[in-house]
Formats: sequence, C-alpha cells, structure tokens
Amino acid sequence: MTATQMNHPRDILLGAQAQTGFLPVCDHYSGVEARMRKSLALQAEMAQEFGACVFDVTLDCEDGAAVGGETEHAHLVAELLNSDLNRFDRVGVRVHPVDHPAFPADVMTIAGRAGHRLSHLMVPKVETVDDVREAALALEAVGAEALPLHVLIESPLAVHHAFEIAAHPRVQSLSFGLMDFVSSHGGAIPADGMGAAGQFTHPLVVRAKLEIAAAAHAHGKVPSHCVVTEFSDTQAMRAAARKAAAEFGYTRMWSIHPNQIRPILEAFAPDERQIQIATKIIGAAALAAWAPVSIDGTLHDRASYRHFWQVLERAHATGRSLPSEAQAWFAPAIP
Repeated sequence: MTATQMNHPRDILLGAQAQTGFLPVCDHYSGVEARMRKSLALQAEMAQEFGACVFDVTLDCEDGAAVGGETEHAHLVAELLNSDLNRFDRVGVRVHPVDHPAFPADVMTIAGRAGHRLSHLMVPKVETVDDVREAALALEAVGAEALPLHVLIESPLAVHHAFEIAAHPRVQSLSFGLMDFVSSHGGAIPADGMGAAGQFTHPLVVRAKLEIAAAAHAHGKVPSHCVVTEFSDTQAMRAAARKAAAEFGYTRMWSIHPNQIRPILEAFAPDERQIQIATKIIGAAALAAWAPVSIDGTLHDRASYRHFWQVLERAHATGRSLPSEAQAWFAPAIP
C-alpha cells in the first residue's frame, strides 16, 4: 500500500490543527516599494531553488506608508498583490491598528480588492480580543470572511490577554512585537532588552515570549518570533533564531532584511538525522494503520507520531530534501 492510498497523516494526527499549524517558518517584512518588489522577486527565486515557497512576504502599511500617504500606499499594496509578482499567494499585509483612522480604508482597499490573493492580514497593536473581533468584522464587511488574521502582541496588557486572543477562531498566528513591548515599559526595561542577546535574558521580555508561545500552542496557533534589528550581524541573527526555535517554542520568525532569511530557515529546519528518523517512524506507523509500533526497542504511538510528522512538515516547509518514501506525503509546491 502506498502513502497516497492511506489517510493523510496531517489529518489523522493533527485534526483541526492541520489547518493552522504549519506556515512557512520565515515571515519577511518590507514596506518601501522598491523593497517590496525585490522581496516578491526573491520569494520566487528561492522557491525555485528550494522547490517550495519557503518564506512569506508581508507588505507593510503600518511602518511603510508615509504620514498622509496611507491611501496611496494601500493602493500600491493591492496592485502588488494582484500582480504577477505574487506567484504563490503567500503574501500578507500589515495594516494599521484597528483604532487608527487609516484602518477601515486599508481593509477596504487591500482585502476588498485583493483579498483572494492574500495569505493573511497582520493586525498590529492588538490589546484584547475585542480588537480581533473588530478586525474580523471589517474583513467580513468586504467579503473576506475566510482570510486568516495574524496579530501582534506588543504591550504588557496584550501579553496578559494572549490566551484569549489566541483562542479566537480567526487568529492563525501570534507575533511578538519586541520593540514596542520594551518601549511600553517607560524605561523600566533597558535598551539592551531590544538587542539580539538582551531580548533572551531580560526577565520581563523572556516572560512575554514564553507566554505568547504558550498561548499559541494552547490553541493550535503559530507563534512567530520577533525581529533582530542587528541585520548585518549574521552570527547574532543565527544565534537568536536557534534560541527562538530550540528554547522558546517558536515555529516562525520575522525577517526585516534579505540576509536574515537563510539563517532563519537553517535554524528552524530539522537536520538530516531527524528527517531520517521521522520518515522511518511515520512510515511504520502508516503501515500499522497508526496503531502503536516498536522501532529500535522504543514504543511509539500517536503522541510520538504527531511529533515526528511535524518534523517532516518543518523539513518540507524549509525546503529540505526528503527521502523518496516521505515525498509522497507532500504535493509538489511548484509545477
């Protein structure tokens, strides 16, 4: 019996979480027109290289639009979404916060004109679940009721409400907004707390990161790690990405410079040994119709199957080469 003749492990092992649990591990932000175009071109180039679309692009209205130029910027973003540059429909948009005067027009212009080409809408400055509800209603008003919402947790109050926010059915991912979080403490957190190293040592920042990751995992959503502003320091970027993935429970991370994309992919990808072990265990599980099996003297059941399937999902999402017996589980991403 071949893999394609069996029930797919994504559905067998993950259930409802299969709809939200796996996004590209890198979310690359750009807001200036030239950089937005280059980001979309790079997305296509690296998809060709890896054989899969390995990172999302999020076009930025909040920080990308000049004051007074919000309307023009929103129209530009809609045009880019509807253009041939958007090859994979893995492009999101960060709009203005729900209490900003430009928010309704952002949603109407971008989701109204190009909602079918959007992968997600990122809503910044979310404080409570009421902000999520307001964003969801705005999308429904323009016919984008199925569009996933990603939200930015950027304040102590938002961290306090993270579990309730993550529980909202429209929320697909929670991101940590490091810079605003630190600055919202009125100087109580030193500037080092925004750095590549300090953000992993200051207790308040560490607590916020862990709360957000826990809230996301509690509700089957994707926790997305914050930026590293020292974009020219590849070593610092790589170390931060590894910590976020291995120690803080994040399965996705922001990039703000093209040089940060590959270190993120490397940090969040399983190695060859992990891939081989996962392939062996999932193959044996499928042949056993997902009943418990013993492999190399270790008992495995659906709990461990779930873990090893997620290893294969991450490998695929990061463009890693999969053994032939595992490839059947994944439809080709590129014609």
